[in-house]
Amino acid sequence: MHILLVEDDAEMAAYVQKGLQESGHTVDVAATGPDGLNLALNCSFDTAIIDRMLPGLDGLALIEALRQADNNLPVLILSALGHVDHRVEGLHAGGDDYLAKPFAFSELEARLTALARRAGAETAETSFAVADLELDLLTRTVTRAGREITLQPKEFALLEYLLRHAGEVVTRTMLLEHVWGYHFDPQTNVIDVHISRLRQKIDKDFGAPLLHTVRGAGYRLRAEG
Repeated sequence: MHILLVEDDAEMAAYVQKGLQESGHTVDVAATGPDGLNLALNCSFDTAIIDRMLPGLDGLALIEALRQADNNLPVLILSALGHVDHRVEGLHAGGDDYLAKPFAFSELEARLTALARRAGAETAETSFAVADLELDLLTRTVTRAGREITLQPKEFALLEYLLRHAGEVVTRTMLLEHVWGYHFDPQTNVIDVHISRLRQKIDKDFGAPLLHTVRGAGYRLRAEG
């Protein structure tokens, strides 16, 4: 899943982002209400986690602004305010679910999966395909020519991002920011290693290659010809 996390507590944001990325999800983080609203309105996400207490624009006002803009992004409200009145207020503001802090990470992930599943009927992008390569976000499966391919969580997130941008040139910077969460180049070969592993799994034993290196630019996933 491509998840938006709006959380001003840097330690909490890093914890949630790391856990979700380790499970193979792509996570974009915003630390203020206005930044979170801008991302939600201008980017495509499967679900969002929005903290209730945010600088600039509180979480409930952010959600209300989304709904007023006819944005139906499934939202899980995360808050230290866990009284029943607070939960009801959050749901009335347009939130789809409410989780009080402290929480178990497994429950957070399960609730996000449930939100994505419930929204599946309305969300067009729950699966992606290029030629005979298919990825399903809800079942977290990848197949090519009908054969299931087993991917590690980071490989799955990498393929999901490439499929979301199928036909486009995806740069190293884009991959570092959206798959690894780095906003700087750590000067390692982490991308090359994962691209090589992914290419071995989705291309090696099949006919035409789909994952192409664009020299001096990045990578592109597409069926040639």
